[in-house]
Amino acid sequence: MIRILTALQPSGILHIGNLFGAIEPMVRLQAEKSENLLFIVDYHAITVPQDPAQLRRNILFATATYLAVGIDPEKTILFQQSRISEHTELAWILNCLVHMGELERMTQYKDKARGKGESVSVGLFDYPVLMAADILLYDTNIVPVGEDQKQHVELARDLAERFNSRFGETFVIPQPQIRKEGARIMGLDDPEKKMSKSAPSEKNYISLMDDEATVLKKIKSAVTDSGSTISYEQNRPGLANLLTIYSLVTEKSIDQIVAEYEDKGYGDFKIGLAGAVSAYLTPIQEKINGFLKDERSLLAILDQGATRAKTIAAKKMELIREKIGVRL
Repeated sequence: MIRILTALQPSGILHIGNLFGAIEPMVRLQAEKSENLLFIVDYHAITVPQDPAQLRRNILFATATYLAVGIDPEKTILFQQSRISEHTELAWILNCLVHMGELERMTQYKDKARGKGESVSVGLFDYPVLMAADILLYDTNIVPVGEDQKQHVELARDLAERFNSRFGETFVIPQPQIRKEGARIMGLDDPEKKMSKSAPSEKNYISLMDDEATVLKKIKSAVTDSGSTISYEQNRPGLANLLTIYSLVTEKSIDQIVAEYEDKGYGDFKIGLAGAVSAYLTPIQEKINGFLKDERSLLAILDQGATRAKTIAAKKMELIREKIGVRL
């Protein structure tokens, strides 16, 4: 059976880029004949300073969000990374195989470390190795990711092949799966860069919890261009991004949307888009708030997921320990 794995950091903000790039594809995969794992990478989150109480709330919020958008814990193993100690154990072993130059070439590290000098944490530098451990521990076949994470999956592939070459066949070689449409939702204020919750301005993203007025305000201020017609063109990245979002929240084709606004301008288009986004988000928000009122049920679901994940991870680590010679 094919095993598919994906993960997101817990933060107080999950935006529509997270939803359509990572979570929604996992919901669709539940209908396939695959074994699916979705987990909350809380140890990745602490590569930057976190308030402990807020981090705990964020973990619960992420769990509620996954459930609200359709993740079924009976069909998907939903769990918390830190509950499975094998993740960090395997990361240490992989640290002894990875080369400094490989980590120094990681684009995301270079972006996040820029301007921080020697104050940047070792964890931020090393987290691609923990991500590789996350993937390889479960003999993952497919990792749905955005374009920005493909490089990390390629590192996991390299480390799996290196380990297999040195110690014998042990790891499945994972494949990145990049969604062709909607995998990379761009920032509303800068359509040349991916939508990000860490962007300097809240106008960059649409949070899953933004109310109707906030959504309208953000979309009205979204960067477009000096054109007057609604059309999808690569040289008009701002409008192309908004059309992609419109298509995703309505499940209409971009051609259909363009036809609807054939004789209308940006003003009508943005108001229509804002209404469509809010109509899409409102029922999700109601479900999230409902799940958050029942913390005990959220914890029970994470407990169940951790038990299932631990069974797979513990068995794999026994094999890995034997392979490297530390199991007596």
